[in-house]
Amino acid sequence: MDNSIERPVPGNTDGTWGSDVIADLLRNLDVPYVTLNPGASFRGLHDSLVNRLGNRAPQMLLCLHEESAVAIAHGWAKVTEKPLISIVHSNVGLMHATMAVFNAWCDRAPLLLLGATGPVDAAKRRPWIDWIHTAKDQAALVRDYTKWDDQPGSVPAAIEGILRAWQITQAAPRGPTYVVLDVALQEQKLDAPVALPDVTRYRAAAPQGPTPEVVDDIAKLLSGAQRPLILMGRVSRSEDDWAARVALAERLGAVVLTDMKVAGAFPTEHPLYGAPSGTFPSPEMCGLLRQADVVLALDWVDLAGALKAAWGADAVGSEVIAVSLDQHLHNGWSMDHQGLAPVDVPVSASPDATVHALVRRLGPSGSAHATWPGRPASARPAAPHFPHNSLSVPAVAQILAKAVAGRTTCLIRHPLSWAGHLWTIAHPLDFLGTDGGGGIGSGPGTAIGAALALRGGDRLPIAILGDGDFLMGVTAIWTAVHYRIPLLIIIANNRSYYNDEIHQERVARMRERPVENKWIGQHMGDPDIDLAMLARGQGATAFGPVRTYVEFEKSLADAIAAVDRGEVAVIDARVDPGYDPGMSSALTTQPDRN
Repeated sequence: MDNSIERPVPGNTDGTWGSDVIADLLRNLDVPYVTLNPGASFRGLHDSLVNRLGNRAPQMLLCLHEESAVAIAHGWAKVTEKPLISIVHSNVGLMHATMAVFNAWCDRAPLLLLGATGPVDAAKRRPWIDWIHTAKDQAALVRDYTKWDDQPGSVPAAIEGILRAWQITQAAPRGPTYVVLDVALQEQKLDAPVALPDVTRYRAAAPQGPTPEVVDDIAKLLSGAQRPLILMGRVSRSEDDWAARVALAERLGAVVLTDMKVAGAFPTEHPLYGAPSGTFPSPEMCGLLRQADVVLALDWVDLAGALKAAWGADAVGSEVIAVSLDQHLHNGWSMDHQGLAPVDVPVSASPDATVHALVRRLGPSGSAHATWPGRPASARPAAPHFPHNSLSVPAVAQILAKAVAGRTTCLIRHPLSWAGHLWTIAHPLDFLGTDGGGGIGSGPGTAIGAALALRGGDRLPIAILGDGDFLMGVTAIWTAVHYRIPLLIIIANNRSYYNDEIHQERVARMRERPVENKWIGQHMGDPDIDLAMLARGQGATAFGPVRTYVEFEKSLADAIAAVDRGEVAVIDARVDPGYDPGMSSALTTQPDRN
């Protein structure tokens, strides 16, 4: 990050205020950035970050909306698997941030959220404003989708609360934590210095692996299987863990399936890759699940749903091994835990630690080209030919893949109309999945957070966003431009909340009503929205609207060159509405808004 950006004038740094101690603690935690939208409730901490620490280590990243601030931290965690700190203003800022907090929760992403409140002591409140910005139990707004929260009453208690929150957010299964700092605590004048503890003694424990006995049992089941299948779900970005997952599949000759909702887990060009991933299990994936005699699920996001999609009302005919720590997060408010899956061998352990243990137990035998008896090799769909006078999501994917051939990239984000076969994954950072919570508006923020984590490396960060997602989070673009975070954003702009058109069409057919009305209340036109202008107005290099294959190809080359120069580039690509990647039948009863 350019240290010349927002460099403060040197001043008094004596560290005699409550918020100075908190700022020093954040520095000791080795947090590079804090994302925030300003607020009076944390004015003391804001001052300490600037005038005590000099706005470095951590550096503040100004965001124009709290949801973007938290989404940026979420995107950072998707790449690094480490938390950033976001700061939100009292109850109102927290309300703005809640969707992004829920996304991080559903995506099992580490995040420390610092909040603040007007003086808890009512006698110290300013008239009106401190009253409406003070809550008796502010954390109640997010308690059902955070791992832990605290509202410390003193500076020493704040030190412990932040250390505990930092430890808990990184402990598996990961998720956001929240600490509320009373404005009076921050602005307290200290009589004597407060000693900070050695933060290295408050690290999170390493994720637990299975016992040797459990490893032996799983290894015997898998080794004896004729048609083993591995469902690779929420796993790490580590290259060592990636190699271990490949080695396990090869030792077993196991078919592998992955989930497009989460980051890349297995090379899509590998001969054991069973079928292109999807948001929902495809018919091809379901067919493979029905043939499997043993299924090893590695923290699969919706195991019950996948098994139900494959087996329907029939009893699951495969023996199921489920490895996950996720049950430790489940509560009765959010249904993100999904359905209760029928499991024969439940393993409460880290999926990656389990894979390493199984590879050691099984030894070096096996072949990368092993196949199930009678199973033909999975074939990638042939590249279709697209007319040059229009654009579609598959055409965007084809042109993009051609433009970036031979260089390393990271596909940070994709729209709902994306399909798994459109992108090759050969490294754990090639693809980062979605936001976790299934809403819209987080795309620009998470893309910027991931691009920040990738900044300075050789990967080209790419986000393909829907137009609704872009519009809800568009002001995050300013943060990327201001802090020199290179990023390519392609807007797959169908001028509609088209997924809901699919829902309306199906309801209309079921009720024998006109399907021609499905667009009403969905289309964004009259007036047309100039998305490139919205990006350009915040300092980005923007192109479009582009409507044809040739126009997009030219704009893409110019946009990539801009990103290589360190810029934020945005392309408004007007894609044909109506592309259905084979998932719409699964969407019929899904109450999403993408």
